[in-house]
Amino acid sequence: AKALSDAKEDLALTRAQRSADVEFLQNLKLQCNDLDAQWHKRSETRAAETQAVAEAIAILTEDDNREMLHKSVTLLQAASSSETSMRRKSAAEVLRRYADAPDFDSEDLLAAWRSRSARVPTYGAAAGPRAQLSTLAMSVQLDSFAKVKEMIDKMHTELKAQQEEEVKFKAWCESELDTNEKTTHTKTELKKDLEAKIDQLTSLVAKLNNEIAEAKSQISEAQLEIKKASQQREAENAEFQSVVADQRATQAILAKALQKLKDFYHKNIGNKVALVQKAVQTPPVQFNDYKANEGSTPVIGLIEQIIGDSKALEAEATSGETTAQADYEKFVKDSNNMVQDLSDQIIAKTKAIASANGDKALAESDHENTVGELESLAAYEVDLHNQCDFVLKNFDIRQKARMQEMEAIKSAKAILSGEQ
Repeated sequence: AKALSDAKEDLALTRAQRSADVEFLQNLKLQCNDLDAQWHKRSETRAAETQAVAEAIAILTEDDNREMLHKSVTLLQAASSSETSMRRKSAAEVLRRYADAPDFDSEDLLAAWRSRSARVPTYGAAAGPRAQLSTLAMSVQLDSFAKVKEMIDKMHTELKAQQEEEVKFKAWCESELDTNEKTTHTKTELKKDLEAKIDQLTSLVAKLNNEIAEAKSQISEAQLEIKKASQQREAENAEFQSVVADQRATQAILAKALQKLKDFYHKNIGNKVALVQKAVQTPPVQFNDYKANEGSTPVIGLIEQIIGDSKALEAEATSGETTAQADYEKFVKDSNNMVQDLSDQIIAKTKAIASANGDKALAESDHENTVGELESLAAYEVDLHNQCDFVLKNFDIRQKARMQEMEAIKSAKAILSGEQ
């Protein structure tokens, strides 16, 4: 019961966590669902921005302008020079033309990327190429070269940060996809193991229920056989009592008859009768001389044999009754032992069924949680691919392009500084 309660509590916590994860993924998807398009757009706009900066730098550095820059501290100090003013105006017009190009109609990818975790406005390079070019155009027209170079340094720093952030993002994508794949494999194997365990426990419970039903059937049969044996034993005992009573009564009757015969023949009662006849006066009519029946001995022997047969029959019946009673008692004892063993088995198997049902309920709960986790992993994998596929596919190209952009800015600074 405690294990089931703990499992239910874990299930509730897991479902709550899953709901939070799903909500997080949905919010993340809403923020990043147009990431691929924005990356592509930013690549185009960044190239346009680089071209605009390069053309502006070309305007500022063509012909003898480098020598003029060496002699001047700032562009404002040379404002009196009409040639310098024209160069400022031309550079600003080029920058504004590229800033107003249709390629910059959508937000810059980096601005969208940063806005995923921040709700405050972004400035500088983080604000996108349109704002950068417009700011640079104003700086070329109004600020000193020192300030323009400071802006270029800031752009270079931000581009470098973007480069590093993209490297970290790629590593994060690869790590998350790898972790997702491994976790999905582990959970899939766990799901299979839990399904096999549930099937095994289901089969075990069914087997134990069948065995319990069979044991109960055997107990019923054994109790019925004991009842039949008891009834048969009672009938046999009643018959034994009747046989013994009959034989003993027969023996008593025959013993009395035998005793009478023995008293008459063996004690010479017949001879005494003959002597009395000789002593008295001879009547006119008289019996013949009395003689003892010469066949009396076989009759006495027959009676004695019948009595012996009766006693033998009684002894045989008594022996049979003793054996039958012993067999009955042994049968009842063995049957009761079997019933007790079967009852113990039923108790043990009933406990085993309860334990198996508990394990099955826990396994089913774990299976449900695992299925939920697999669904979350599948949804997260889809979101990861939405976020990462474009970056992973175009990582080398984008890194190379950004490096070229950084090199272009460095070159522009070198030109403004008179190093080239």
